[in-house]
Amino acid sequence: MNDQITFRVFEVVGCGNAVSSEDGQRIYELIVKAFMEGRRVKLSFKNIKFMLSAFLHPAIGQLYGQYDEEFILSHLEYSDTTEYHEKTLKRVITDAKAYFKDPERAERARARMLEEGNV
Repeated sequence: MNDQITFRVFEVVGCGNAVSSEDGQRIYELIVKAFMEGRRVKLSFKNIKFMLSAFLHPAIGQLYGQYDEEFILSHLEYSDTTEYHEKTLKRVITDAKAYFKDPERAERARARMLEEGNV
């Protein structure tokens, strides 16, 4: 059995826009299922023209709440990325690591921003 599987974001979301949290959740579930089967995952962004953090936070960000960074780095790779994809991925991963390091602090800051009308 091949220990790596490739998921093509374009095929999962059905278009060149990866924007919805629901589609992100579908990607997350595919990744977790593969991890539970002992497989590594390659996530292809071929033909993805537009991507939002609203998609990536559930797709990738929540992995950092379930797996440690070393595991993710050794089991998940990205292909067919553009500079735009890489910048967005980096921002979401940085945010996720900070959030899961201290979720209570992150929630307090979020609540404070909402109160101040900065969101």
